[in-house]
Amino acid sequence: MYDDLVAFAITLKLAAITTVILLLIGTPLAWWLARSQWRYKFLVETVIALPLVLPPTVLGFYLLVMLGPNGLIGGLSEALGGRPLAFTFTGLVIGSVFYSLPFVVQPLQNVFTAIGENVMEQAATLRAGPIDRFFSVMVPMARPGFLTAAVLGFAHTIGEFGVVLMIGGNIPGSTKVISIAIYDHVESLEYAQAHWLAAVLLLLSFLLLMAVYGLNRRFSVLRS
Repeated sequence: MYDDLVAFAITLKLAAITTVILLLIGTPLAWWLARSQWRYKFLVETVIALPLVLPPTVLGFYLLVMLGPNGLIGGLSEALGGRPLAFTFTGLVIGSVFYSLPFVVQPLQNVFTAIGENVMEQAATLRAGPIDRFFSVMVPMARPGFLTAAVLGFAHTIGEFGVVLMIGGNIPGSTKVISIAIYDHVESLEYAQAHWLAAVLLLLSFLLLMAVYGLNRRFSVLRS
């Protein structure tokens, strides 16, 4: 039971850190995708969407190579006096950011596109600067998109298995997350423990999605 609680705590920590990073990275990226007229923008959108269709083990394998001692990221970390990032919590965070990126970028891009340019142009006529227009006008209007992006990024990170297993392994107290703990219980025929953990994840996912749909409905009513 203690090991399961530790795995659950690591999972929540991983999901929280990943979600914050995804919002920091995904917001300007989604803003650029929503406004850019670059003819090859679809190439960027394709790369971002790859985790939606790519088998997690494939993505996990290439991330493992990148984070290892001979990889681009792992080698750079080692050159700077650190250690390769494969099979570490930091490596899990990096892998989770790659894996959950489309679940944050796409909702934000959709809401930025839906709001359109007219509102920003009207704010510009009032002499509001670009940064002021974004934070004072766009962000409040895009609250449903930010909420959806944050919840989807958080929930998707919690449910990861293939990617985190490939790049983090199964190290108790370090990289063992709740999805791997469930797999271990099933493999050991400990179905009662697996059922308890799976039920907790099911309930948590249901509550998160229910909150998103409920709040989005409230925002829609307030707008109308």
